[in-house]
Amino acid sequence: MKRDQRAAHPGLQPMDDTMLTRESWKIFQIMGEFVEGFERLARIKPSVSIFGSARIPPQSPTYQLAEKIARDLSDAGFAVVSGGGPGIMEAANKGAFAGKSPSIGLNINLPHEQTANAYQDVSLDFRHFFSRKVMFVKYASAYVVLPGGFGTLDEMAEILTLVQTDKTRRIPIILVGSDFWKGLLDWFENTLVAQGTINQEDLNLYTVVDDAKSVVDAIFNFYEYGGLEPTSEERERLMDL
Repeated sequence: MKRDQRAAHPGLQPMDDTMLTRESWKIFQIMGEFVEGFERLARIKPSVSIFGSARIPPQSPTYQLAEKIARDLSDAGFAVVSGGGPGIMEAANKGAFAGKSPSIGLNINLPHEQTANAYQDVSLDFRHFFSRKVMFVKYASAYVVLPGGFGTLDEMAEILTLVQTDKTRRIPIILVGSDFWKGLLDWFENTLVAQGTINQEDLNLYTVVDDAKSVVDAIFNFYEYGGLEPTSEERERLMDL
């Protein structure tokens, strides 16, 4: 295709500013989500972000395990941060709400499924997944990932990527439920490592456990010789999430 023909493509034409009016105003909405998140969460530390399916009912052993984990973390001095919805998110907030430390919900507006649970000391509402994801990472001292679907996998992949690439500090990433995660973790090793898309050492970024005590122990063992607070160098990295 000749250059003058390419230049006639609609995507290469000068922009009509009226096309950007709505998108431009969205910037202020996004800024508002970040500012409110930073203001409300900066003092809520140390904290642990907990993830899992919105579809797991209260009678499920997985729900009850999530509630127990959150209660133990709360009593151990950790604020608990969840997605604020039903299922594992509700269990996490419920357990934290019954403990000694704050229960935080980062709620997302969705066409289906998400309804804020009633166990939140601090409840924030987000329209955008990306700004919400920053809040999960920004002040977290650990990630706890229980069985879940695409959203849970997204959050797990996000923190693994950020730690792997040194965009955030190294924190405990704890996967709960060895039977549930086995197939995925085997694929990590037998396919991703084997084909060179990740390194063998990347498999050390996470720990797999099956009970609440092991979650708490894993976090305290990780920080045994260091503080929960990020170093000055780590704080600089967190500025560029």
